[in-house]
Amino acid sequence: MRVAAADATPASDSPVTPRIALLRTGIGLVQGLVLYLLYLVGDYDVWPAIEPLLFAPMLLVALFCPILLVSALGHLTRRQALLWVGGAAVLVALLAVYDIWRTGTELNVDPGSHVAMPSGPLIAVLIAGLFIAHALVLSGARDRRRIASYDTYFDLAWKLGVQLAFSGLFVGITWLALTLGAELFELVKIEFFSELIRKPWFAIPVTAFAFSSALHLTDVRPGIVQGIRNLLLVLASWILPVFTLFVAGFLASLPFTGLAPLWATRQAAAVLLGTDAALVILINAAWQNGAASVARPIRFSARVAALLLAPVTAIAVYALALRVGDHGWTDERIFAAACMLVALCYAIGYAAAAMRRGWLALLAPVNIAAAFVVLGTALLLFSPLLDPARLSVNDQLARLAAGKITAAKFDFTYLRFSGQRFGQEALAQLDADARGANAALVRSRIAAVRKMESKWDRQGVALAPLDLASNLRPQPDGTRLPDSFMRTNWKEALQGISSPACLDEAGERCDTYLLDLSGDGKPEVLVIDKDTGTSLVAQENADGRWRAAATLRLPGANCEGTEAMWKSGIAPRVIAPQFADIELAGRRFQPELVTPGEFGCGRRRWR
Repeated sequence: MRVAAADATPASDSPVTPRIALLRTGIGLVQGLVLYLLYLVGDYDVWPAIEPLLFAPMLLVALFCPILLVSALGHLTRRQALLWVGGAAVLVALLAVYDIWRTGTELNVDPGSHVAMPSGPLIAVLIAGLFIAHALVLSGARDRRRIASYDTYFDLAWKLGVQLAFSGLFVGITWLALTLGAELFELVKIEFFSELIRKPWFAIPVTAFAFSSALHLTDVRPGIVQGIRNLLLVLASWILPVFTLFVAGFLASLPFTGLAPLWATRQAAAVLLGTDAALVILINAAWQNGAASVARPIRFSARVAALLLAPVTAIAVYALALRVGDHGWTDERIFAAACMLVALCYAIGYAAAAMRRGWLALLAPVNIAAAFVVLGTALLLFSPLLDPARLSVNDQLARLAAGKITAAKFDFTYLRFSGQRFGQEALAQLDADARGANAALVRSRIAAVRKMESKWDRQGVALAPLDLASNLRPQPDGTRLPDSFMRTNWKEALQGISSPACLDEAGERCDTYLLDLSGDGKPEVLVIDKDTGTSLVAQENADGRWRAAATLRLPGANCEGTEAMWKSGIAPRVIAPQFADIELAGRRFQPELVTPGEFGCGRRRWR
């Protein structure tokens, strides 16, 4: 009886009227025009684009709130729709204002203009948060309760997700049709349509109109949406047994492999959190609203998977705790901790559901509670209350003050580019308060960081000699590199040259060898980063100054077939070239040997 009731959602009972259809398409057109006007003022760098605290809120409100209104029409009363969309607009605007304010002087400026754009993390969390909140609001309005039934949440959340997915697909198909049509006219030398679809005044309104129209079309055909939803859930549910087997096998292997290989990846927490998310999605695809008929293997897999969430989450928490203990808090680790808080809610709740009799009945309240936890956590992180940048900057400064990290190894770049306004203020304070033996070092590092154009621009941030010495492993053991080599400012010497990261970045490791490659009786220094294969030959000039003389293209340690080569411990040796150099018009050229592909390695990323 319950199965029939759960699956018997009316296919034709749609509250949408022709008047609502006109309103929805009209809202789409107005949204497109507003977005085009915002694009126009940004392109010309005129007001309000030159006011970051005004432009960013306007952009995000114009981007998200019309979509909420289009979806709400026909499902909320006029008063409910205005209260919900108006409240969402105020909240989005406030978050956008704070997002711009917290960046301080390092605004997220759109390339080619002076327009400050909202940050990517804020946009991502608004997409997820507004989706969850909209589903909660629509469900509460349908049941006329603040907390709706789980059946309503399940039905409306999945319907909304399918609607958005197919609306995006409809926009893509629309543009594919427009592009192909324009190409047809180009075949007969008519380029008007090709130029037309590239015009922002055409492209932006058309995209917004197509998206709102697709939302309307999927809303008036609930039976089709429900059918697609059921198909997706059934297909996903049959992935659950396979994925559960993989996760169980991974956990079973840990007593034999230990956790060291996991920590060596430096991304264990992220992978484990992704595993948590996949398990939660697949478990819910199998369970649905608890009323669907499910095959016995899938029911068993869902129960096992619900129990596996706890150990996977515990290992992720442990991995994060180790990183924080060694290096302190950063904004990324605080975001990871927030995700782990949500994962713990699921892990504890799902484990309790799995240990009770029946078909995981506790999943319904756990999912509802987790939705509110996600919204509350996101709001705290992107507001002044628990701003990750502020918390991480305070923690890093505390570690520096307590001597847990030296001034030579402190990451001043993080303060400027990842610490937002709080990091920039901390840099100014450190510069003003620098005292003692490290004062000159601190001021020079801060001055170099202030010259950087981005956090990837490492020019000018020279490592202290102690840092360079800790990065290099002279081979064989006991070999001593020349003092003049260690005193060289490799930041300046390597500008524009692909080179191992160990020469100018803290924490990187390379092997070095003294070899007479030029045959002049004086050894050169061969620096090899075995992980990436990036290598450099450094040569000393007659005046005692070192320069980058040559580079080598070596296979990295992650390339297939290189493990034995790098683990052999055999030092490189100098041999005569197979072909001599060629001089042409006064210029010298070295033949590059053509050899068959020896190692299974993809394209390497050169610095």
